[in-house]
Amino acid sequence: MQLSKPLLMRLVSFGVVLAAWEYGGAIGLSAAFPSFSETFAALWGMIQDGSLGKAFAKTLEPLLIGLAISVFFGVILGVLMGLREWAEWVFAPIFIVAQAAPLAALIPILTFAYGIGLTAKVFTVCIMAMPVIVINASSAIRNTPDSLVEMGRSFLGTRQQIVWNIILPSASPMIFVGLRLGVASGFIGIILAELLITPTGIGDLISYNQSIAEYPTMYAAILSIIIASVLFLEGMELIEKKVFRPEMRT
Repeated sequence: MQLSKPLLMRLVSFGVVLAAWEYGGAIGLSAAFPSFSETFAALWGMIQDGSLGKAFAKTLEPLLIGLAISVFFGVILGVLMGLREWAEWVFAPIFIVAQAAPLAALIPILTFAYGIGLTAKVFTVCIMAMPVIVINASSAIRNTPDSLVEMGRSFLGTRQQIVWNIILPSASPMIFVGLRLGVASGFIGIILAELLITPTGIGDLISYNQSIAEYPTMYAAILSIIIASVLFLEGMELIEKKVFRPEMRT
């Protein structure tokens, strides 16, 4: 089977990074920098003893809850901002500032307000993911081609028909791009929450192995969450191409 050029370039890029990683660990670049082979061995060991699966189960709970809340309310609010000028005036400054601000600085405030349990972690995921989703959804609605809207009006379509049959289908590809970016931010948020609020799940593996200088295992935990996020985003990209962007299927 012949590989496509983009896939081949990705494989070459990964190969170069892994080779550089192995070489840097082999020459003793730092005592805290193991080789890729040592990291992979530690990763395989965590998979076999079940510790990685248990950690992911704890990490995925607040992540999935936070992403579900962010997607549901983020898309609704973004569409409302795109359709109603008053909503844009009210909510746009909040989410623009939230997207530009260092939101990780708010985590201690969330901890003070909601404790160190599930609620604070879910809120952390939401504040990282929702601004991206809202702003992209709002921009997608506002950038609907005027020619399509005028065509709907010329056929005597009602406002509701134009929104459901023209504006939303036209904006859906860009809305889905915002969802992918929001998911990526959500993964960042959950790791920050587990490192800064209370060490559980993957964050616990990272912080604990760092404290006992088990650097291959620490890097293996980091690598596992990177792999999980990449696979999740690749899956969403396949859905996007299949459902929203048929011209990109080839």
